[in-house]
Amino acid sequence: VQLQASGGGLVQPGGSLILSCTTSGFVLDSAHIGWFRQAPGKEREGVSCISGSDDSTYYAEGVKGRFTISRDNAKKTVYLQMNSLKTEDTAVYYCATSIRLDTWTIRPEYVYRGQGTLVTVSS
Repeated sequence: VQLQASGGGLVQPGGSLILSCTTSGFVLDSAHIGWFRQAPGKEREGVSCISGSDDSTYYAEGVKGRFTISRDNAKKTVYLQMNSLKTEDTAVYYCATSIRLDTWTIRPEYVYRGQGTLVTVSS
């Protein structure tokens, strides 16, 4: 099982980024996938996840209405569209699988995760 997050970078407040999570070694179509982030000195925070059963999506309160998770099974990729970025969104973002959907935004637990991608929101 492999996951790789990409697409991070430096963006000004109010800007947008789209992160990609490319996957291999498992069937993406039926897998729950989550994004979490970790800022320096802080605990990891579940940002969003998408169900492998019915594509239901879940978001942390602080990103609702700004972030959108989606998947392209043919490309074996999950995306996180991030709009209206704030300085507090600065963190390393990771994608993961073998997760619990119901507790993801409270306490992100996973079996597999990829290397993260750094998002810096700064003027």
